[in-house]
Amino acid sequence: MTNQEYIEAISMRCSRRTYSPHALDDETKDVIKNMIDAVNDSAGTEFKFIDDATPAFKLFTGKFSAVAVCGDDSEKTRIKSGYYGESIVLQCVFHGLGTCWVTGTYDENKILAMLNLPKQTRLYGLIVIGFVKEKLSSKEKIMHNIMHKKHIPYQKMIEACDEKLPACYAYAMELVGKAPSGTNSKPVHFKYEKGIISAYVDEPYSDKSISFGIAQLHFCIGAMAKGVKGSWDFTGRFIPEDQSKVIKFPANNEGGSKNE
Repeated sequence: MTNQEYIEAISMRCSRRTYSPHALDDETKDVIKNMIDAVNDSAGTEFKFIDDATPAFKLFTGKFSAVAVCGDDSEKTRIKSGYYGESIVLQCVFHGLGTCWVTGTYDENKILAMLNLPKQTRLYGLIVIGFVKEKLSSKEKIMHNIMHKKHIPYQKMIEACDEKLPACYAYAMELVGKAPSGTNSKPVHFKYEKGIISAYVDEPYSDKSISFGIAQLHFCIGAMAKGVKGSWDFTGRFIPEDQSKVIKFPANNEGGSKNE
């Protein structure tokens, strides 16, 4: 997908809980499995595909599969899981599928029985995926109104700012404002100081780090749309590509030997 298509998917995405009675077809499942393999290879995550996740849910209706978002018990992997898991969500949404990030409200024991994970691997949550109607069901409309009753503008997520945000970062933060998070709580705190964007969450060993990873992806997509390519480092700073550290010798190396 192109960056513009990701932006379109961000605008299209909303959490879906009412799915078609028809399960995903095998071809679509294969595409999702290929995406999972690609994510696991590139990010070192341990995502798993669940063919039929419906037995573990009571509040969702219809037939749906799921991506089990799994990894080791670390803050870094939680963040990566949010980042790469959201990339799967947006690709599915762009191609007409319904999705929902879920970190609770399902029978975890049933999911764990389906996965049979190694002891060192944690189940962070699920990404539900299935066929949906274009319009929200009545139940989905009610849930959407409850969850989004209080819209949180991105400015409320910035706790420190020593100068006006550049237009590229302001747009990136607008897309962060559209990122999903548990109960729409928007738990990521951003700072803009001395020309550097940084962010953190209060409880890094929790679902909040999943939300942090999701927010990081949305920010990167928004910045890229305005011509700023970059990535987030392990300290929680966004590093534009042209500011990446370059290792080189000084032009005037007085301490070195000289050829005569």
